[in-house]
Amino acid sequence: MKNDLKLFYGSCFALITTAFSFSIRAGILPELGAELDLNAAQLGFINSMWFFGFPISMVIGGLIYHSVGGKAIMQFAFVAHALGILLTIFAGSYEILLVSTLLIGLGNGCTEAACNPMIAETWEGEKMSKMLNRFHMWFPGGIVLGSLISQAMGPNGMGLPWQAQIWVILVPTVIYAYLFWTTSWPKAQTEAAASVTGNLKAMLTPLFLFMLGCMALTAISEFGPQQWVELTLAESGAQPMIILALVTGLMAVARYFGGEAVHRFNTTGVLLGSAILATIGIFLFSIATGPMAYVAAIVYALGIAYFWPNMIGFIAEYIPDSGALGMSIVGAMGMFSSAIFQPIIGGWIDGNRAEGTANGLEGSALELYTGQETLGTMIMFPLILIGLFTLLFFWMRNRQKQESEPVSA
Repeated sequence: MKNDLKLFYGSCFALITTAFSFSIRAGILPELGAELDLNAAQLGFINSMWFFGFPISMVIGGLIYHSVGGKAIMQFAFVAHALGILLTIFAGSYEILLVSTLLIGLGNGCTEAACNPMIAETWEGEKMSKMLNRFHMWFPGGIVLGSLISQAMGPNGMGLPWQAQIWVILVPTVIYAYLFWTTSWPKAQTEAAASVTGNLKAMLTPLFLFMLGCMALTAISEFGPQQWVELTLAESGAQPMIILALVTGLMAVARYFGGEAVHRFNTTGVLLGSAILATIGIFLFSIATGPMAYVAAIVYALGIAYFWPNMIGFIAEYIPDSGALGMSIVGAMGMFSSAIFQPIIGGWIDGNRAEGTANGLEGSALELYTGQETLGTMIMFPLILIGLFTLLFFWMRNRQKQESEPVSA
């Protein structure tokens, strides 16, 4: 097997590890809480460690990528993943679970910090966009696979103890460790990309700062509706978890063909089209009941599928001197944004429920009103992006036109 393909397959298994840690851990939370007598608030804090560790290691990994190398970062990721998994399996207390989840989050962030720049340095142009999309397909794809494994092994399936499900996360972990340990990594393509000073200089530009703001909105457009699907769609007449599986499954398929989309519409065109579809999808969610909710899920999935990989790809292609640090900062912004907006969305849900109650609604009617009103508010995220990505489209077209014009003597 070629060196670059071994690295790519290793990256995919590392991202599957991330996805399994997200979906399988979510599946065992009820059993974990019952066995260790944990309340919902404690389980919430345990989950927050996953999101907390992710951006921390992404930023640190981006800072040291060109000095220690991606291979060393992924070796640390393996240690963090393995320790986190084992500590979870043998955990006997709430405090140990906090530490184990933080370790897994750190390993997940390292995967993004090391693999995104490695793929960007191995391939160029449209090929790079294609490979980044195919790499990132394994997060939604892994969530679907992990959810099915958890369902099959859990109380409603084989009835195996929750520890057996956590052992499964070790399988892709060991595979990526073997592939990375036996393969050499590429070096930085430009001197500026290998310099933190050069990275910071490239990041302190209007274009990078603009994309940083866009990343905050693309991330919450993706993770906001998905994270609250159980509450917002519970009384819509559709099955919320089937909606989630449909969305993540379609995202994986769409990302597999992401290279063709970029080839046809270029990165800025894909981002603008994604914002339009995401807006339509969330709008349909806010008014749909019954089978129409599944139609909304299809439109929404096609909208958000290309956000994350093509935001990273845009930075790699058009601001290459920002290097691994630039890609990591953009990814970390997405995670921080998701963490910041979650309690805000929760506040919208509480406010809409109180308003519905004041208007005399109760039971299923109240929950349907609450969910639809909250989703209606979430439309503003991709709606703002339509304006921003329209501006970006013409900005980049004008820049490319200027770069193609001959310089007069």
